[in-house]
Amino acid sequence: MDAEAQESFREFVANRSSALLKTAVLLSGGDRHAGEDLLQNALIKAAGRWHRIDEPEAYVRQVLYRQQVSRWRLKWPRRELSVAEPPETGTTPDTSGAAELRLLMRGALARLTARQRTVLVLRYFEDLPESEVARILGCSVGTVRSATHRSLARLRALAPELAALGPAAAEQRPSRDYSPVEVRQ
Repeated sequence: MDAEAQESFREFVANRSSALLKTAVLLSGGDRHAGEDLLQNALIKAAGRWHRIDEPEAYVRQVLYRQQVSRWRLKWPRRELSVAEPPETGTTPDTSGAAELRLLMRGALARLTARQRTVLVLRYFEDLPESEVARILGCSVGTVRSATHRSLARLRALAPELAALGPAAAEQRPSRDYSPVEVRQ
């Protein structure tokens, strides 16, 4: 990589890594360390092909999604240790409603399988249409629809506290046509 490409890559990483890290953390079920690993691997792949990439952010996001899909397709998934409560950090917790909603949602997403979480992140966090999600995951639109339906049903079953936030949570998030915390009865 020549000096100009290195500078361009460094600029991209400096400007976009925080937004990409948020997506990677969500894809990895709220595990910041796994999200950092996921993003680091995606950036390594992008660095090797930097001179051939037209849309760097789209390329890195695509690599993130595909790496996550590869993780849940493994024959023997890695075993991870889950703990009930995160360790204390020594800081005062944020008690605002938006922070509570984020924590509830992160915990609920962590209880889903990697595939269910990936489908919901792509559909609702990234706000991608079903056809784009199907293209990224390498499946049909019908599969995306059924996986989304099953994932939302499991999310509601595993985290009924999100249903209790229904109307109050709607006021705190940006308006969209769909949201995984809405309860349809």
